[in-house]
Amino acid sequence: MVKRIAPVGLRTRLIAAFLLVAAISAVGTAALTYQKARNAILAQSQDTAVSTLRDQIDSRALRIPMDQEALQALVNELGKRGKPHPWVVSGEYGELRASSNTAPGTSGMVTERLRRQVSANPHGAFQRVEDSGGSPYLAVAMPAVFAHKGRREPTGAVFYAVMPLTTERATVDAMVDAAKQGAVPGLAIAVVPALLAARGVLRPVRDMRRAAQRLGRGRLDTRIEVRGSDELAGLARTFNESARALEQSVTELREAEVRARRFAADVSHELRTPLAGMLAVTEVLDEDAEHLDADTAKALRLISAETGKLAVLVEDLMEISRFDARAAELNLDDVDVAVAVTKTLERRHWDDGQVTSALPHGVRARLDPRRFDVVLANLVGNALRHGGAPVRVTVATRPAPEGARLLVEVADSGPGIAPDVLPHIFDRFFKADAARTRSAGSGLGLAITLENVRLHGGTLCAANGPAGGAVFTLDMPLEAPA
Repeated sequence: MVKRIAPVGLRTRLIAAFLLVAAISAVGTAALTYQKARNAILAQSQDTAVSTLRDQIDSRALRIPMDQEALQALVNELGKRGKPHPWVVSGEYGELRASSNTAPGTSGMVTERLRRQVSANPHGAFQRVEDSGGSPYLAVAMPAVFAHKGRREPTGAVFYAVMPLTTERATVDAMVDAAKQGAVPGLAIAVVPALLAARGVLRPVRDMRRAAQRLGRGRLDTRIEVRGSDELAGLARTFNESARALEQSVTELREAEVRARRFAADVSHELRTPLAGMLAVTEVLDEDAEHLDADTAKALRLISAETGKLAVLVEDLMEISRFDARAAELNLDDVDVAVAVTKTLERRHWDDGQVTSALPHGVRARLDPRRFDVVLANLVGNALRHGGAPVRVTVATRPAPEGARLLVEVADSGPGIAPDVLPHIFDRFFKADAARTRSAGSGLGLAITLENVRLHGGTLCAANGPAGGAVFTLDMPLEAPA
């Protein structure tokens, strides 16, 4: 199993980036300073050594040819005058060899490369070398020359001076140590401006996050204080403009929704009184329809049926308006669920075999009996009308952390619900068959059912059973919230 690394916060990334830039700048500056200082120190030492050796050789009156004694004396004299540090001088003249010091390890500092360089350059040559222990040395080769017709002609004598560079190395090492020791405090000090910079960047971001959270909770009057004129200030102004436009749009939509609800409620209320009179008249006429001629009786029954549909639609609209206006209330009572289901089926004469039930005894719930009857009647009626008999009603309970819950399942034996219909099954005025505009239902039954379930603190979902047929599952607490 791969363990995911927790994401790093923006503050940490900003501080890390700031410190990285500071570290790169410090290292780059230290590296350039070290290189320049090192080159300057070494150049000063080697220039001093080369010029000193040249001046010492030029100031001596050489007698050519030289013997071993004269060569040794000159080498000893040169070895006493080394600058900027004492050096070991060796001389070569033909087959003669002489050295001012017999200390081991210095003879190997004169390399063949240095010999080739000095033989080709009458002004001398130098080379930095290291001994077997890693100690640095400067080897300087200087030929003895004489002036002839404005030119420097070699005499055949060559002198080599070997000077230790331990002091220069110690100076350079001290500079490196100082740079290292200063880097850590420097980075520690850099944390302070890093924190200040991160705070300056994150404060507007945090303000915007809190404002977005308040906006998401419905506080559409939320605004951000604009500070400065940088990109974050521009972002804050854009947020405020968007929030202002959103508040205006939502306000207009709410006002339109209130007007629409009020219109539906007013129309429904105004229609109730004339519809009540029309229903009374149609009931009287229905009683005398059999004494009228066939065409008149058919027209009369059609008017009576349509008046009944209109009355149902008006009652549904009134109920929806109460839900929209948050005026719907629960009248809770302790109910035996099995008894309540049985009464709902008997009241509508669905106990003739077309509806079967599995009702455990002793399941009691605190709910609104009238609204529970509406929910069950709408689900069973919808199953019989659009699904097919037999319809099975199953009641069960299940434990939950917040308390036991009631499960009611209504399954029919029809073809099921089309996949494109399922997402809209609880929409208002939705009908699966758009061509059936004159169907018996108003398209509000399942929407009202869902609102009643939500009022009880429950959920209602629709699906297709594994063996076919639609299955509606009601899940609500055994004790509805007051």
